[in-house]
Amino acid sequence: MDALRKQASKLREQVAKQQQAVIKQFSGTGYESSDVMVIDEVEMQRHQQLEKLYRSTRAGKDFQKEVVRAAEVFTAIGYKHIEAGTKLSEDCSRYGAENTNDKILAKGASIYGDARKHVEKEQEDWNKLLSSQILDPLRAMIAGAPLEDARHLAQRYSRMRQEAETQAVEVSRRQARVRELPNPENVAKLQAAEAKMKELKANMAVLGIEASAALAAVEAQHQRLTFQRLVALVEGEKTYHLRVAAILGEVEAEMVSEKQRKESAPPVIPQENSSEKTMYFLAEATHSFNAASEKELSLQVGDYVVVRKVSPSGWSEGECKGKGGWFPSAYVEKRQRLPASDLGAEVY
Repeated sequence: MDALRKQASKLREQVAKQQQAVIKQFSGTGYESSDVMVIDEVEMQRHQQLEKLYRSTRAGKDFQKEVVRAAEVFTAIGYKHIEAGTKLSEDCSRYGAENTNDKILAKGASIYGDARKHVEKEQEDWNKLLSSQILDPLRAMIAGAPLEDARHLAQRYSRMRQEAETQAVEVSRRQARVRELPNPENVAKLQAAEAKMKELKANMAVLGIEASAALAAVEAQHQRLTFQRLVALVEGEKTYHLRVAAILGEVEAEMVSEKQRKESAPPVIPQENSSEKTMYFLAEATHSFNAASEKELSLQVGDYVVVRKVSPSGWSEGECKGKGGWFPSAYVEKRQRLPASDLGAEVY
């Protein structure tokens, strides 16, 4: 009968060891969750705190990885943006230089080509910020020694707790054997099991406090630093878009202004070979006008102008102070009509 008991005891030990081996094989390097009270309520609370900290640091690390992946995509797209934008800038500038016949499209292409250089410079600066302010700091935190060291402490505690849980079962089993057969051999084995359990409890108390403090400190630091990187990401992206919007706003205004100037420029009227008498009239400038080209005529308020031609486009051609050119018709008021043959001295 004793032989059967010993054989059954050995089988139970083998099964227990095999179970622990399977647990260790599939538990990986994480922190194992357990609702079993191994020692007392204080240890259980420490275990639950470590489990919570371990999960939160893992979630924080996963979030950092997601931000890094997004920043890497932003950077890759940015370099493609720079490549395509630089090519477009060169094409626009070349078209504008090769078609210098005062056409509005050529002028617009030149304006846009020059502006694209500034846009790509902003994109380059944004890529540099992503690298120095977002990617490098987050990568350092993800692979940093403080986080890994703290998590390793928690993993050690988890493995030690599993060992204590197994040892508690062993103590209970040895106690039952002593109750069944209180011989010196069984008593000695019980004492050895209880001594090992006592040692595990002492080690768990020290390691649990150390692991909890390390994980809590790392989590607080990483949350603070990750939040700072997130703010830097928002501020950098905002600055980039505002600067690009300012550049494009200036380009749009310049292109629209150029278009309006071209459309409202003095008309080119061919010389008329006619023997008919041309009628001029005298006008007084009511508004000042500054000529923007050699074709235009500058005026000051009070100047008298001999108006020779009036175009339906809103421009008039005339002479003032010995100079001729075009000016806005609305800037003068008619004073006297006279034939061209009566025009003598210069008008001031």
